[in-house]
Amino acid sequence: MTGNQGPAHKRSMTRRKVVVAGGAAVAVASVGGGVAVTAFAGETGKGSNASATAAETCYKLTSETTEGPYYIDADKIRKDITEDKEGIPLTLALKVIDSETCKPIKNAAVDIWHCDALGIYSGYESLSTGGGGAPTDAPSGTPTDLPSGTPTGEPPSGAPSGGTGGGGHEEPTDDERYLRGTWRTDRSGHVTFRTVFPGWYRGRCVHIHVKVHVDGKWTDAGYEGGHTCHTGQFFFSEESVLASATVAPYSTSTTERTTLTEDTIYDQSGTTGGLLKLKYDKKHIAKGVQASLTLGVDPDATHDGTDDAVQPGASASAA
Repeated sequence: MTGNQGPAHKRSMTRRKVVVAGGAAVAVASVGGGVAVTAFAGETGKGSNASATAAETCYKLTSETTEGPYYIDADKIRKDITEDKEGIPLTLALKVIDSETCKPIKNAAVDIWHCDALGIYSGYESLSTGGGGAPTDAPSGTPTDLPSGTPTGEPPSGAPSGGTGGGGHEEPTDDERYLRGTWRTDRSGHVTFRTVFPGWYRGRCVHIHVKVHVDGKWTDAGYEGGHTCHTGQFFFSEESVLASATVAPYSTSTTERTTLTEDTIYDQSGTTGGLLKLKYDKKHIAKGVQASLTLGVDPDATHDGTDDAVQPGASASAA
């Protein structure tokens, strides 16, 4: 663990500003209800004894991953991001802690975004066709179903160069913002979102993107300044995804699905890698899913998911 040496972000902050939807005041951004989160970032989720292993597991950093091409740095301040999208109701309860001290991080801004039940991202509907082509954060390799010869179109904007780099950000192509939102952690580090179970698209398993921003300022206009200390993704068990595929509109998808073990972004490390802890009626998943996870982050580091991680003492690149 790198010690504090006058973190670079204190001198050169990654600037961001989130605009409050409809001018609503941020003062009302308190988290209530939701699923209690008691797991630590390093738990396996299978018979682990939280009280016995907490002292060890809270030191495990949650895995950093690529930002992906479809992040928008001006999301709405809201915890219900569903809008009118169809799908299985999903409650996502998170807890953000300092991985070194195990203390909760309050007043952090947490962004989440994901595709809809048919693999479409808001803001990028013309690009994320739900299976019409591989996204830029999909596994590398040459598809076998493409014609030979020299491509005549523009090359993709980029692909990840590893677990924490790359992303190939695309500029938004439309004004839709469903299944995107930012909310504030409470004094216990908790934040809860209401959304729908994500669908899938070619080249990736089912996932949700997340960013955690710290050291910024909450104002009536939103969240300003600070830096991004974590960029990651949440993943779903194969059992839950197979169950969702029996429910409309997921059942109407004809897109070939990438499994959890086939995905090249998920590092196969369980909850440390972002694998969510899920609760749902296995016979009636359509009633809804409760998901939870504790994120162990280093608040002094900068991880914006578009380049190699910047540690304290190094220069921080602007977002």
